[in-house]
Amino acid sequence: MKEVGNKIRSIIKKHKSGSPVGITSVCSANEFVIKAAMAHAGKFGGVVLIESTSNQVDQFGGYTRLTPDRFRDYVYSLANSIDFSAENILLGGDHLGPNVWQGKPHVLAMENAREQVRAYVRAGYAKIHLDTSMKCADDGPRGWPLDVSTVAERAAQLCEVAEEEMKNRRAVENELVYVIGTDVPTPGGAEGNRNAFKVTTPVELDATVEITRREFLKYGLDDAWERVIAVVVQPGVEFGDQKIFDYQRSRSYELKKNIEEKENLVFEAHSTDFQKRESLREMVEDHFAILKVGPWLTFAFREALFALEMIEKELLLGNKQAAPSNLSNAVETAMERNPGYWKKYYRGTDEEKTFKRKYSLSDRIRYYWNDTAVKESLATLLGNLATVEVPITLVSQFLPESFDQIRNKEIDNTPESLILNRISHVLQIYDYATSGEN
Repeated sequence: MKEVGNKIRSIIKKHKSGSPVGITSVCSANEFVIKAAMAHAGKFGGVVLIESTSNQVDQFGGYTRLTPDRFRDYVYSLANSIDFSAENILLGGDHLGPNVWQGKPHVLAMENAREQVRAYVRAGYAKIHLDTSMKCADDGPRGWPLDVSTVAERAAQLCEVAEEEMKNRRAVENELVYVIGTDVPTPGGAEGNRNAFKVTTPVELDATVEITRREFLKYGLDDAWERVIAVVVQPGVEFGDQKIFDYQRSRSYELKKNIEEKENLVFEAHSTDFQKRESLREMVEDHFAILKVGPWLTFAFREALFALEMIEKELLLGNKQAAPSNLSNAVETAMERNPGYWKKYYRGTDEEKTFKRKYSLSDRIRYYWNDTAVKESLATLLGNLATVEVPITLVSQFLPESFDQIRNKEIDNTPESLILNRISHVLQIYDYATSGEN
C-alpha cells in the first residue's frame, strides 16, 4: 500500500509543476457517502481520500463512538462490501489537536491531543491536519486568538508524537504527510454578508509557514517538515442555512502568488460545499489543490432519502398491509428529543427552526442518521421499496438525475443505487474541478 501513501504527494508534485490537478477530501462517516465515494473512485481506477474529524473520531470514540482503528476497520468493511480495494483508500485526520478538550488546562488538553494523534497514526492514517489554534482553559481571554508561536510549538509537539508512532508501527503502509494552518471558515456554516468574511493575508500565511517551520526544526522534525504538503487558509468561501458565498478569485490573488513561491506547499480548502463547479475549478487552478467536502454529500444523501419517502408514499397509497416508514417524522422527533447538534446553529422562530432542521445547507441533520429510531425507520423505507420495482415515472418525478442512467442501464433501479447516484452527482462536480482536464 505504500504507493497509496505517496499518491497525494505525487498529486501535489504534479500540481506544483504546473498541472491544475487536485484531490477531493471526503469528510464523512456516513455509510452511504463513503460507499458512494468508493464506487465513484472505482469507476475511474483512482484512490479515495476519506477523513474523520477530531470530535468525530478519537481515542475515546468521539461522537461516532469509533476510535481511529475502528473507523479504519469500518471503512475497510464498507470497501469489502462493494469490492473496492483497500489499496486505494487513503485515510486522513482533520483538526487533530486539543479541540475537544478546550475546557481543560492546556497541559491536560495537549496530553489528550498527543494520545489522539498517536491513535490516528497507529491506525494507519496517512494524512494528518495539525490544528492547535484553539485556546484552552488557561490560555487567556476567549476574545483574542492564540498567538502564532504557541500554535506552532504545540503543532510541533503533536508532530513529534506522530513521528515517534510512525517509527513504532510494525508495517508502515502509508507515508505520513501533514497539513498545517488553522484559518478556516466558520464551523457549522455562516450567516451575514461577504464583507464580514476575512480572507487570509499573505503576511498571515508567511507567519504561519515560517514560524511553524522554525518550531519543527527546533524539535528535530526536519524530515517531517519535508512532508508538510498544505496550509489551511480562508479563501472567502462560506455557506449558511440558505446562503452560499461563492469563491471570488480576485480576493485570493495575492495568496495565489505567495504560495507559488513555496516549493512544496499548496492550500487545503475547507467548507467548499455547494460551490459552483467552475468556482471549484478556479480554486484548484489557484492552488487550493485539496478540496474538503462533507455537508454537501450528506445533504445529497438526505435529498435522496426524502425523495424515496415520497416514492414510498405513492406506492403504498391505499395499501394497508405495509406500514410506511415515516422517515422525515422520525428524524424530526430525534432532533427535537436531542437538540445538542443543532440548537446553537439554527436561529429564528419555531417555524423557521423546523424548516432549517430539514433543509439547512449546514445539514445538522447528518448527526441523527445513527439514532436508533431513525435507523429503524430508514430500514423500513428501504425494505418497503425493495419489495417492488420503482416505476420509472416516479424516478423521473423525484430523482430525475437518475432517469436516463437507469434507461441506459448505467445504474440499477434499486433504492441503494438511487441514493448512491444522488451523492455521486456531487462527487462528479469535484472530479471536474480536480481532474486538470479541459
